[in-house]
Amino acid sequence: MTDKFVSIEGIAKRYPGASGATTTVFENLWLSMARGEFCCVIGHSGCGKTTVLNILAGLDAPSEGAVIVDGQAIAGTSLDRAVIFQSHALLPWRTVLGNVAYAVSSKWRSWDRAKVKAHAQTFIDLVGLTGSEHKRPSELSGGMKQRVGIARALSITPKMMLMDEPFSALDALTRGTLQDEVRRICLETGQTAFMITHDVDEAIYLADKIFLMTNGPGAVLAEVVENPLPRDRGRTDLHRHPLYYALRNHIIDFLVTRSKTFAAETPNHDPRNVPVVQIGKPGLTIASNGEEQRQTRMPGTNPGLTA
Repeated sequence: MTDKFVSIEGIAKRYPGASGATTTVFENLWLSMARGEFCCVIGHSGCGKTTVLNILAGLDAPSEGAVIVDGQAIAGTSLDRAVIFQSHALLPWRTVLGNVAYAVSSKWRSWDRAKVKAHAQTFIDLVGLTGSEHKRPSELSGGMKQRVGIARALSITPKMMLMDEPFSALDALTRGTLQDEVRRICLETGQTAFMITHDVDEAIYLADKIFLMTNGPGAVLAEVVENPLPRDRGRTDLHRHPLYYALRNHIIDFLVTRSKTFAAETPNHDPRNVPVVQIGKPGLTIASNGEEQRQTRMPGTNPGLTA
């Protein structure tokens, strides 16, 4: 965690209540990401996952703290950060090409129409929509709409791609296909990505690191789990890796049990020194501040559910 391309530094989000009481969604949240990392956040509804993503996108502001991306503090929205929402959020009167080209022309206003079209076409081809350029959203399936959203996000060559459960509304087959596409594209382009998901297997397949959030309100980042599976992992043989179930059990055990009891069981938890858990690697792990902490989990030692 030496290359802090993204650095979330002590942010909090509070909302005033009708009775004058304040609801704290999360407080004193610290985490960082290296350039080119794919990170997923997992936690129960209400822990502030989407709020963190909106703050990263510049769509919301923290009550305190700061977020720094590539050396610059976030102060509002920017075309350096692209967002893919749960819904496709396409302009219904524009075609596939028109939706992607609109994003391209917004970033490069001096480009002529031919250059914009050629650039947009490159990313339409990248997500497998060649031949559908002139279809409008009403003529597309749900998976195709999300492909347009992915193409639109990538077409502006963002420094960071933010995804809020982009595949949750899709059928299993389409979801798997798009997961494969996103993973391929991120590996090929070195794209930095931050994704919210409730799907443990999705996080294991896509992420380099998995952030585990406790229950809200008053949520905290409990652990950063490093994915021990090889970066060239494939979907069909994922479950055959000797560390797969140890990793999966650790995350599910946290979601089922520890996310609810974490505060009581860890009263001295330091938000600035969140341990990095390394599944199956004996020895010391390195916390987010660089200090050594014993948080290793060996295969078979973690209780939890299996598929």
